Amino acid sequence: MRLLFLMILMSISISKMKASSECGVPLHQDSLSRTCDTARSARKTDFLHSVGNFFTRIFRGFNHIDTAYIEPQHYNYSFMMQNTNTYEEYTLKSKSGQSVTFAPKPTIKVGPYIGWRWFFIGYTFDVDNFAGGGNKKEFDLSLYSSLLGLDLYYRKSGDNYRIISTNVLGDKGRESFRKVAFSGINSSIKGFDVYYIFNHKKFSYPAAFSQSTCQKRSCGSLLVGVGYTSHSISLDYEELEKALQTYGKTHFGMSEDEVALDSGLMFRNVKYSSISVSGGYAYNWVFMKNCLFSASLSLAIAYKESEADQSSADDRKLKAFNFNNFNLDGIGRFGVVWNNKKWYVGASSVLHTYNYKKSRFSSNGYFGSFNIYAGVNFGKKREYK
Repeated sequence: MRLLFLMILMSISISKMKASSECGVPLHQDSLSRTCDTARSARKTDFLHSVGNFFTRIFRGFNHIDTAYIEPQHYNYSFMMQNTNTYEEYTLKSKSGQSVTFAPKPTIKVGPYIGWRWFFIGYTFDVDNFAGGGNKKEFDLSLYSSLLGLDLYYRKSGDNYRIISTNVLGDKGRESFRKVAFSGINSSIKGFDVYYIFNHKKFSYPAAFSQSTCQKRSCGSLLVGVGYTSHSISLDYEELEKALQTYGKTHFGMSEDEVALDSGLMFRNVKYSSISVSGGYAYNWVFMKNCLFSASLSLAIAYKESEADQSSADDRKLKAFNFNNFNLDGIGRFGVVWNNKKWYVGASSVLHTYNYKKSRFSSNGYFGSFNIYAGVNFGKKREYK
């Protein structure tokens, strides 16, 4: 009996050794290898969980709110139709006081947008150039979260500028000047603005500008931001002088000698770049149930660099356009919206102003957009079903 028992034990041991050998792992290492694999798998899982939790905390921090002031979005998706109207204007002024103001025809666009939570993407069609005519290019993207906001923009003018005012023709021209088509100026601007919202738990930019939340109680917040802008203007000053001389002769009987541009306006190209730090205040006013009016203003201190290619070979004149200085710029945002969480309709506007000054030359410009929209949210979130 004892011999039979010993034979059974030996048989079991040999079977285990054989199985272990077939797997390529010695018997005495089998349990240790399994333990190591389990530990490595646990460490890998813990690392992935840590990374996931880190980004989850960041994402939640961007949209962490006080529900006594802000109603969260109840839906995952949104569809919206929007009408966008853009406008821009530039004023060039010399040291002697001569000034000319240019503006292209306003652009009117219509198109659909689709949204996922706080991100919107869409396309608008230029009503005046539906078939694709014209060479004006525009791109604007705004992202709004409770914590941070971002504006990206790029604009390149077409050939539809007009001279809308000037004092080169004297008092008569200043009082009765009519808009004149002028193709001798081109401009482009590109840049971004990033801003932080201090009272982001109670104040909601998305409620006014992306319809992804609803402001329940009136509230305001301080803002701080940084930005970068690159801006260029090219001018055919000879064509400008000729256009003004023709207008003066036709409407006021003025001779060519009476209509002459100051040397400060005689340049071909000017390029600007600026880095700015901004600060301001925003306020959301809930003036009745589901209705919100929002307004914000920010002033930016901008450090600017400029280059110019002047027509004259005089280095002293060229240096007058190469300036590094500080100026004040401004950013304004305004919106009104009705939003019952399912349906919404409203209007919003964003306006940027820029100033460049030197002893012999200055440029002031602004561009902005005005939007009218209506839409519907759908795909209700699980927690609100």
